[in-house]
Amino acid sequence: MFWKIVGALIIAWVAFMVIGSVIGFLFKAVLVIAVIGAVGFLGAAAYGAIKGGKSRKQIP
Repeated sequence: MFWKIVGALIIAWVAFMVIGSVIGFLFKAVLVIAVIGAVGFLGAAAYGAIKGGKSRKQIP
């Protein structure tokens, strides 16, 4: 009975470690993709502001 409890605890511990590492990897991957997207968006916005700043038409 003792070894069944110890075995169950070890299996639960390993399962939590695997789940935690997968969630941590996914969180880091999403964070990196978000940073790349933010940099791309800011770059495109800055390019648009610099390139098209003089050709704006005012509403009468």
